[in-house]
Amino acid sequence: MNNTNRLLITNIKTLNGIGSLETRLVAGKKMSEWNRIDDAYLLTEGSQISSYGLMSELDSSLFDEEGIKVIDARGRMVFPSFCDSHTHLVYAGSREIEYVDKIKGLSYEEIAKRGGGILNSAQRLHDTSEEELVEQALERLNEIIRYGTGAVEIKSGYGLNTQDEMKMLRVIHRLKMLSPLTIKSTFLGAHAVPADYKGKQDEYVDLIINEMIPQVASANLADFIDVFCDRGFFTPDDTERILMAGMKYGMRPKIHANELDYSGGIQVGVKYNALSVDHLEFTGDDEIATLLGSETMPTLLPGAAFFLNMVHAPARKMIEAGLPIALASDFNPGSSPSGNMQLILSMGCIMFRMTPKEALNACTINGAYAMGISDQYGSIAVGKKANFFITKPISTMEFMPYAYGSNKVETAILNGAIVSF
Repeated sequence: MNNTNRLLITNIKTLNGIGSLETRLVAGKKMSEWNRIDDAYLLTEGSQISSYGLMSELDSSLFDEEGIKVIDARGRMVFPSFCDSHTHLVYAGSREIEYVDKIKGLSYEEIAKRGGGILNSAQRLHDTSEEELVEQALERLNEIIRYGTGAVEIKSGYGLNTQDEMKMLRVIHRLKMLSPLTIKSTFLGAHAVPADYKGKQDEYVDLIINEMIPQVASANLADFIDVFCDRGFFTPDDTERILMAGMKYGMRPKIHANELDYSGGIQVGVKYNALSVDHLEFTGDDEIATLLGSETMPTLLPGAAFFLNMVHAPARKMIEAGLPIALASDFNPGSSPSGNMQLILSMGCIMFRMTPKEALNACTINGAYAMGISDQYGSIAVGKKANFFITKPISTMEFMPYAYGSNKVETAILNGAIVSF
């Protein structure tokens, strides 16, 4: 990694995603606003953006300053790094056999009932050392950097007992130390009911509340708390109990909601001021009305809907009602085995009929909001972190989602430093 203190990007074909420190999210019609400058420069100092503007306004004396590194971006564009606010990328091994089951017509719930799905990943994680989990996850993190991600949220939830949930969260903590990515951690003990508690779900909820949450909080291993509130998983009552317990320890909620049915998860999330409610395939007028005026970010996960061949969340209806939307990868081994946010950007346009500008906002500033970091990430602004990428030579901004099979990123800069691939 290059730790040059000052970095000057010149001759940028288009500098995209220009924002301000005050703008924390964009909603409704404003999601179609995407500020950019043609023939631009961008200057960083340390880990922050210090200035940007037209090349014609650049102070030419900068080229003579000692220690400054200059990158000529002629023909290339600059975008703020993607902020992926929902992943499960700490896991042990893949689940491609279940992929074949899905092709043959088995549902997500049927696979789970046979001991597959989340319970399969829980057993694999139990049998894998922390060192191996760190090594596997670092490979995935390096891959998503190459595709333009600069900040990522990672959940636990493949432990399903106190020891293994803590193990996962320790791995995420180590990744924060080892990776140049900005990482947020989420405790998701309520991801599924383990086999030992089949028919005794209340007892497992008690275990989460009385044992897991206090230990997670004592070790300061989680920024957020999450619950899979959906049909066949945790009820709204379960969810409320778990969220209240987590909030007592300062963990703000993030909710899996309404992926499989109208579960009530969106209403519970808004009631407890969740930072985001995620999935949302089943979102109707009542859910939209609940979200309007709240501080909760609706987050759609097109990778999971694509992989599971599910109904699509009503993104256009939500935007036209005035809601903001974030897009995230849901990177996990069972229902969305990809962290490629360029692909998620394309899916937002194709599957959800979002315009490129709307989808870019959803993958950057609104994704940052859904991680609680939009004051420093998600747009190009003086004083924000220097997290952005330089594309390969591309023709237009719309080429980013259009060319869905190609990696358009040439250079990634995280916290002001060039990341070597």
